[in-house]
Amino acid sequence: MKTSTERILTTHTGSLPRPAGLTNRHDQEAVRAAVAETVERQLDAGVDIINDGEVSKPSYATYVTERMSGFGGEPVPFQLRDLAAFPEFAQKMMGDPDLVAVFGNPSCNGPVAYTDTAPVEADIANLSAASGDATETFMSAASPGVIEMFMPNRYYPSTEEYLLALADAMKTEYDAIHRAGLVLQLDCPDLACEWSIGPEVTTAEFRRVVATRLEALDHATREIPPDRLRLHLCWGNYEGPHHTDVPLADIIDLVLAARPTAVSFEGANPRHEHEWEVFEDVQLPEGKVLIPGVLDSTTNYIEHPELVAQRLVRYANVVGREHVIAGSDCGFATFAAFVPIDPKITWAKLAAMAEGARLASQELWTAP
Repeated sequence: MKTSTERILTTHTGSLPRPAGLTNRHDQEAVRAAVAETVERQLDAGVDIINDGEVSKPSYATYVTERMSGFGGEPVPFQLRDLAAFPEFAQKMMGDPDLVAVFGNPSCNGPVAYTDTAPVEADIANLSAASGDATETFMSAASPGVIEMFMPNRYYPSTEEYLLALADAMKTEYDAIHRAGLVLQLDCPDLACEWSIGPEVTTAEFRRVVATRLEALDHATREIPPDRLRLHLCWGNYEGPHHTDVPLADIIDLVLAARPTAVSFEGANPRHEHEWEVFEDVQLPEGKVLIPGVLDSTTNYIEHPELVAQRLVRYANVVGREHVIAGSDCGFATFAAFVPIDPKITWAKLAAMAEGARLASQELWTAP
């Protein structure tokens, strides 16, 4: 895994706006062209560590229903706890049919198994062919925990057994991505989101939930070197109150103890930007890398490069410049049918990040 040895490198969380020409994601020729365009746009914006923008997927998590068996049950609705406190806002937010459709996912009603490797093989081939002059390439994959969060268990005797079955199944995809020479990003929003959608529990009880999910993740990636793994956690990629979010300080030690070398997390939005201070008290384990979000993925504001630089310097001053890579809070097109950020603004945000990383590098590498 490339790290910031000479300057602050830049990346993002994964999903990017699908090109307008991609009207049928099952058309492989169109997908190949879309990946090539998405890679070119990232490089033009100054992004160092790039991916395919997840353009072939309907979403970062539910795409697995097209590759795995076991998901034929009725959807199980869930409610975000922060929205419950503001019913008028919740009604307005959930009045968007595209957003409502995001939550209409099937539940697990049978044994899960990875049945079709053709899609991941096509994704790998398309990205490998287009990556060109990128500093490094990564590919995202759903974690066992986020699959469980969106497609809950209605078949296995326990959640733990379901997570283990998902881990064994998803190992096929994880290993394929690693064998292709790509860095594997494991999308784990459940590590924080589950606090707000599951039954109310104590912090100690929730830490056991997080530990169980990370154990499944470590089991699934046991044959992949840690420095070829990065993990993304977040509190839900939506504009909302978020006042009930679990504090980063309550779970970060567990996350840092997991196998992935790099950890991507929200660091730019108004609810979590202050948590850079957590790392003044939490010792970063040897060799670990932070990818804090320096771009808010829920607003059409374009961050000023000087603000991006300030955010990066804060982290670098605490954990060391070589342990920081610039990233985004979350994806910009997490669900293909729901894109709250104007695509052109997304690319402008990424360019602002690259300029901010340049400014931060200038300060961090030239200051006496």
